[in-house]
Amino acid sequence: MFLHFMKSKIHRAVVTEANLNYMGSITIDETLMKAAGIFEGEKVQIVNNNNGERLETYVIKGEKDSGIICLNGAAARKVQVGDEIIIIAYCIIKEEDIKNHKPKIVFVNEKNKIINLDNKEANK
Repeated sequence: MFLHFMKSKIHRAVVTEANLNYMGSITIDETLMKAAGIFEGEKVQIVNNNNGERLETYVIKGEKDSGIICLNGAAARKVQVGDEIIIIAYCIIKEEDIKNHKPKIVFVNEKNKIINLDNKEANK
């Protein structure tokens, strides 16, 4: 049996831009992508902590160390600049491999700079 699990997430990122006139997607700082093991073109879920919106889109690589988190196209209607979001990538794992699975969790500050890397949820 195969099951869906969280592969990685960028926790509490702050939206820096919302570009309605772009074709669609989310632009993420390359440094954050690498830390989370998220690839350009990969499907991600976006959870908006400010308004409860949830959406899925794909990733575009943003400038390294820029702190950019930009929702593009229709997704731009679901956020405001300054909103706090969680970006989640998922994977499919064989049941027998679950015990060895360790997700990558990237905690960021209000400038989208990495403050901690972990493989488990923190109680905050």
